[in-house]
Amino acid sequence: MHTGDIGQVDEDGYLYLLDRASDLIITGGMNVYSTEVEEALDEHDAIQEVAVIGVPDDDWGEAVTAVCVRRSENAVSREAVFDFADDRLGAYKRPKHVEFVDEIPKTPYGKMDKNALREEHWVEQERKIN
Repeated sequence: MHTGDIGQVDEDGYLYLLDRASDLIITGGMNVYSTEVEEALDEHDAIQEVAVIGVPDDDWGEAVTAVCVRRSENAVSREAVFDFADDRLGAYKRPKHVEFVDEIPKTPYGKMDKNALREEHWVEQERKIN
């Protein structure tokens, strides 16, 4: 069975789901699970919702990008998000870009539509998103 999920089995045989294969970001040859970065940034009081995607980058292949909805206008700056991430994530997992939006697009099932967020960044690229 192929579900498109990435998981890990621990030493006790428990399966942990890490991310969707299509949401995996490969930056500088390193795998970054978008959910791990999202969980870290979700802890920021001024961030209401965050989606993490990979966008094209000439040097890194993909750049980790956080698309954030603020709890209130100007509640948090890009620099504050970068600083917050610096304290919680390894260097290669930290967002290289932060974008602020009014809302994150959703699928008909109410889940974040990361493909819609990625599309505008990948339109003119030879390499396409998953």
